[in-house]
Amino acid sequence: MRSDRVLGRSRKGQDGGDESATVRIENSFIPVDGVGEKTERSLWEAGVTHWDAFDPSAVGARQAENIESFVATAAERLDDGDAAFFRERFPSGSHWRCYENFREETCFLDIETTGLDQQRHDVTVVGLHTPGETTALVADRDLTAERLQRHLDDAKLLVTFNGKRFDVPFLESAFGVDVDVPHVDLMYPCRRLGLTGGLKRIERETGIDRDRTDLSGEDAVRLWREYERGDESALETLVSYNRDDTENLRALADRVTDRLDSDVFVAGE
Repeated sequence: MRSDRVLGRSRKGQDGGDESATVRIENSFIPVDGVGEKTERSLWEAGVTHWDAFDPSAVGARQAENIESFVATAAERLDDGDAAFFRERFPSGSHWRCYENFREETCFLDIETTGLDQQRHDVTVVGLHTPGETTALVADRDLTAERLQRHLDDAKLLVTFNGKRFDVPFLESAFGVDVDVPHVDLMYPCRRLGLTGGLKRIERETGIDRDRTDLSGEDAVRLWREYERGDESALETLVSYNRDDTENLRALADRVTDRLDSDVFVAGE
């Protein structure tokens, strides 16, 4: 049975209303050596849905020892806000479980480039959104490795869409930056939920609005070229387009993690 004490929390959504909370780090046992999704599911079904509720008799002696050792260390690391620890311990496909713990210190990132080839093309705009603030770093203005790394270092969690294959490798190649926090690439949990295609298609399917529905990645390249030829308004449009991409990642993350919460606990309800 699902524990209401642990999982029946609420959080404030962007519109100020209450939303059901998603799975937190403290509900997770899969970072433990020797514990897979099957064992974790069995623990949840037995009512062990939080580290504090762990009963050593629920598993074998070796697994119990591993769980107790992990929880002792992880609880301290979580109190210290050590997100890098959980980046290493969680399977990459489960980094979304860190979202509820670090949502106020999450960096939502999206980049614009002149093409898809890291060796031949350039990064033109990097959008970074944290709750309450959106920053656009523009090439040849304020987009530098130092500024970019500072933003990444301030984050406890990174959220992108297709960022593991595109945005982050592009930035690593162009600026040598390092991402040392859990990274939630929303493209993969979206696929798990049956949401396929690009970001804008998924936005439409999940009811997320944007100001300029007529612009695409190809337009982003065109707008940059127009700006290079002296059209300042083209840069304003490009930055606005990037802002939509970046800020909408937060709305999508909220929807996706809420739906994943129901998905991972469905057998234990």
